[in-house]
Amino acid sequence: MRAQSLLCRLGLVVASVTALAGLPSGAAAQTSTGSIRGYVRDSSGTAVAGARVVAVNVQTSAQREATTQSTGFYSIIGLAPAEYEVTARQIGMTAQKTRVRVLIAEVFPLDFKLAASAVQLEAVTVAAAAGVETRTSEVATSVTPLQMERLPSTSRNFFDLAVLAPGVTVAPDFVNLSSSNAGVTDKSFSYGAQGPGQVNVFIDGASLKNDLTGGESGIHGGTFGQDASRGNPFPRGAIQEYRVIAQNFKAEYQQSSGAIIVATTKSGGNEWSGDASFGYQNKDLVAQDSISRAQNFAKPDYTRYLAALSGGGPLIKDRLFFFGSYEGNYQNRDALVNITGVPAPGLYPALDTVSFATYNGNFTSPFRETLVFGKLNYVVGSHSTAEASVNVRHETDVRDFGGFAAFQNAIDHGEDATTAILKYNYFAGPWLNEANITYEHFNQNPAPNALNLPQRWFYFSTSNTCCITLGSNLSTQDFTQKRVALRDDITYTGYHGGGDHVVKLGVSTSFLTYDLNKANNLIPQFFFSSNPSQGDAGCAPTCTGPEAYNYRVPFQVVWAYGSPLVNTNNTQVGAYIQDDWSPSSRLTINLGIRWDFESHMYNYDYVTPTVVRDTIHAYDLAPVTKADSLVKSQLDTTRYFTDGTQRKKFYGAFQPRIGFSYALDRENETSIFGGWGLYYDRTYFDISVDEMLKLTRPTYIVHFADPDSTPVGNQVAWNNSYMTADTTVLKALVSSPTRAGREVWLIANDVKVPKSSQFNVGIRHLFGDVLVSATYVGVRSWDGLVFNWANHALNPNGSCCSSNDYGHGFSSILYTTNSAKTWYDALQVEITRPYKRTGNWSWGGGLSYTSGARSVQGSGVVGDVFSTNPNSAAYPKHPTNDEKSRLVANWTLDVPYAAGFQFSGLITVGTGPRYSVGGYFPNSGYVPGGWTPPQYPFIFPGGWAYRDVDIRLRKDFPNISGTTLGVTVDVFNVFNFNNFSYPDNNNGNPAPNGLLSDPRRTQIGVEYHF
Repeated sequence: MRAQSLLCRLGLVVASVTALAGLPSGAAAQTSTGSIRGYVRDSSGTAVAGARVVAVNVQTSAQREATTQSTGFYSIIGLAPAEYEVTARQIGMTAQKTRVRVLIAEVFPLDFKLAASAVQLEAVTVAAAAGVETRTSEVATSVTPLQMERLPSTSRNFFDLAVLAPGVTVAPDFVNLSSSNAGVTDKSFSYGAQGPGQVNVFIDGASLKNDLTGGESGIHGGTFGQDASRGNPFPRGAIQEYRVIAQNFKAEYQQSSGAIIVATTKSGGNEWSGDASFGYQNKDLVAQDSISRAQNFAKPDYTRYLAALSGGGPLIKDRLFFFGSYEGNYQNRDALVNITGVPAPGLYPALDTVSFATYNGNFTSPFRETLVFGKLNYVVGSHSTAEASVNVRHETDVRDFGGFAAFQNAIDHGEDATTAILKYNYFAGPWLNEANITYEHFNQNPAPNALNLPQRWFYFSTSNTCCITLGSNLSTQDFTQKRVALRDDITYTGYHGGGDHVVKLGVSTSFLTYDLNKANNLIPQFFFSSNPSQGDAGCAPTCTGPEAYNYRVPFQVVWAYGSPLVNTNNTQVGAYIQDDWSPSSRLTINLGIRWDFESHMYNYDYVTPTVVRDTIHAYDLAPVTKADSLVKSQLDTTRYFTDGTQRKKFYGAFQPRIGFSYALDRENETSIFGGWGLYYDRTYFDISVDEMLKLTRPTYIVHFADPDSTPVGNQVAWNNSYMTADTTVLKALVSSPTRAGREVWLIANDVKVPKSSQFNVGIRHLFGDVLVSATYVGVRSWDGLVFNWANHALNPNGSCCSSNDYGHGFSSILYTTNSAKTWYDALQVEITRPYKRTGNWSWGGGLSYTSGARSVQGSGVVGDVFSTNPNSAAYPKHPTNDEKSRLVANWTLDVPYAAGFQFSGLITVGTGPRYSVGGYFPNSGYVPGGWTPPQYPFIFPGGWAYRDVDIRLRKDFPNISGTTLGVTVDVFNVFNFNNFSYPDNNNGNPAPNGLLSDPRRTQIGVEYHF
C-alpha cells in the first residue's frame, strides 16, 4: 500500500508539472544549457533595481532578457551555449554592453556598474569579464569549442579530451590489437576509484546510459556501446562543447555515482557555413612497438580514413535553422595468426592431418563506423522555441582473432544506435520551462564471423603451448535497449526571501524495453590434448593417471542448449528539486534532493525453480562432501529463495546534495567552495538475467573415452559424426541430465542498489586571466554487487580450492553479496588560461594534476562482479588501479610571426598503476598493490612510469572568398616512449607483458571551412 500510495502521489506531481508546461518558461535545461547571473550597481556600489539586462545570441540573434531585483540581482537562465552580446540599461544611466561566451552547464558571473547620465546615450562597450567560472561549487572542467577544434585527438572520439579533468582516465585508442595491448576495444572513461560503469553522458539533455551490458566482468560500459567498441558514440563535428563534472553535480543529473559528461550539439545560425575534414594514417606512419619488434614480427598492414562533413544555416532567417553532420571512420588492420609450438611431425600422427600452418598469416580486420546527425531549431515566437534532432550510428568490427586464434575464430561485432530528441520551450519573466521527449534505440550484436564451424581447442604439452583455437567463435549475442523518455524541468527566479533564489524542479519518466539473445556457447567446443587429467577426461576416480588420447579424439565437448531469449520492460522515474540560494552577492548555497525509482532493475518477480530449491536442500539435509558442507555453511536460503514476492522494489533512493561557494573579496577573484552529495547508480540488467538463463540454457559437458579404453562413469565413446555444429546430433549427444554443467545463480532478495557519497572542499583564485584551483575530493562507494562461490572455498593452508566438483548435478553455485566498497581521496590542482591575444601572442592552455589513493574492499578489481576468491569477504581493503599521481597539460598557440601556423598539444605523465604481488590467495604471498613500475624523469619534477606527448601543427592558407583551407599534422607519442604494462599478481620483479599506449604515430589531414 505504501508503494501504491507513493506512486499515486508521484503521478500527481507528474500531472502538475506537465500542466505547468503552459506557464512562462525557458530554453533548455541545465543539462544542455548555461546561464548568466550577476548584479547591476551604480558607480557608488548601490544596487540598481528595475534595470533591463538583455542577452542576444550573436549567431542566431535570439534574444533573452531579465529585470534586476531590489538587490540588483538578475539571472538569465536556459541559454544555449554560445557567444552573447549582453546589455544592461536603466533610465537615467549610461547603458553598458559586453560580449561573453557562455559554456554548457556554466553559470557565467557578469556584473555591471552603470554611471548616471542626464541624456540617454548609446551603450558603452566594456571589456568582458574573464571567461572562466569562479563561483561554482561543482568540481568540473569545461572542454571548449576551441579545444575541440585544435587539440590533438587520435580518432575524433570526443571522450579523448575528458582527460583534461583531474581524476578522469580514458581508455586508450590502439592502432593494432595484439598481445602487446591486451586486445583493448572499449572506448570508455572513468573517475577516481570507480569503474566506467558508474559514469553517465548527457547530450542535449538525453542520457546515453547503458542499462544492459558492461562486459561479463562488468568493468566496462557506462554509455551504450562503449563497453565493447573502439568507435565514437557521437559525431565529434556535431559536438559544440562539453563539461566534465567529476563531483558535486546537482540533483537534476541521474544514474551516475561517478563522473558525468554534459555535452551540447551545434546549431545553425543566420549565415550558412560548413566544415569538411579528412585524416589519414597507415602503417608507414606508425612505429612498431618494442615488444613486437623484439619478437621479429613484421609490421602489419594498417590504414585509417577519418572523414567528416558538417554545415548549417538559416532556412528562415531569425526563425528556422538547420545543422547536419556526417562522420566516417574506416579502418583496415591486419592481425597476425601465428600458431607455434606444434609437436614435430610424426610424434602425434593425428595432429599431422590438421595442417596448422595453413591457418597462419596476416588477415584483415575491418572496422567501419558511420555517424549521421541532423538538427532543426525553430523560434516559435518571442516566448517559445522548439528543437528536433536525430543521431544515427552504424558500426561493424571484425576482430578477436590473431596469435593462436585462427581467422575462423573472428567475431563480427555490430553496434547500431538511434537517438531522437524533441523539445518545446516557453519562457517569460522569472519562469523557465523545458519539456522534451527522447527516443533511443540501442543494439549490440556480436556474432561469429564464420558460421557453423565446430570449434577445436588444442593444448600442446610438448611445448606447454595453449590455447590453439580453430573454428567459429562460440557465441551469438544480441542486446537491444529501447527507451522513450519524458522530461519536464521548471525554473523560477522570482523568489527573494532571505536573498536571491534560482529554484528548479523536474520530473522524468523513461519507459524501457530490453530484448536479449544470449546464445552463449552456441558453437560446440571440442578440447584436444595428448594426456588430459582424470578430471578433464571425466573418468576420475575410476581411471588412473593421465589418459593417453594423443589428439586422436577430443577428451570433452562443451555446448549450451536452450532458450537464450529474454524480453522485459522497465520504468525509470526520477524527480528532483534544487535551489541556488544567494544570501549575499558573495555567498551561494546550492541545496537539492533527488529521488529515483526503477520497476525492473532486478528480477523482482523471479521464482526460484524447484530443482534449485531441492538441490540446495539436499546440501542442507545430507552434507556428505566438503562441497555440501560449504554450501550449507554459506547460504541462508531465506535470503535467496523467492516465490516472486520476497524481492521488494527499492523506493528509498533519496539523494540529498549540498554545495556552497563564497567569494573572499568583492572582486570575486578568490573563492572557497565545497559540497557533499549522495548518488545512486544501477547494476547491469545483463548480469541479473543470467539467474534465469543459466538454468533455461544450461552448458553441457560431455566427456569422451580415449580410443583404447572402454567408457567409464559419464564418458561416451567417440564417433566422428559428433564433430559438427548440427544441433540435431548435439542434442542427442547431451540428452543425459548428468551431462548438464548447469550453474545456479542466486541473487539475494534484499539486493541493494550501488551508491556513493562524494565530498569536496577547495579554493580558487584568479591571477589576471589565469584561474588556479586546489581541491580535496573524497568518494566512498558501497553496495557494489559481487558473485561468490558457494561450493568452493580455500583450503586450510590458504590455497585454492577445497571443491571443484559437480555436486548434485550443478557445476557451480554462485550467490550475491553487496560487499564491494571503494575509497578515493585526492588533491586535484587545475590551472586554466583561456585562449586570448596578448601582444603578439595568442594562446591558451591548462594543467591538471591529481595526487590520490584508490582502494577497494570485497572485490579484487573495481567493477568486477565475480570474486576470484570464493568468498568476496576475504578481500580486505587494498589498492586498486592506484596511480598515485597524474599530470595532464594542454596548450594551443598561434605561432607569432608565422601567419597561419597553429601549434597545440597534450602532455600526459603518470606514476603508473600499482600491481599486486603473488596470487589472489593467502598462501601465495598476496600483497595487493605491492609493486610500483619503474619511474623515469621527464619535464616535470618527479618520476613517471607513463609519459606521452601529442602535438598538432596546422597551417592555414590565405582566405579566399570567405573560405579557409588548412593542412594538419598530428604526432602522437612524439618521443616514442615505451609505456609498459606488467602482469598483475607478479613475483615482485616482473618483465613487461604489454603496452598502455601505442608507439609514435603520425596522422596527416586537411580541413576546409566554407
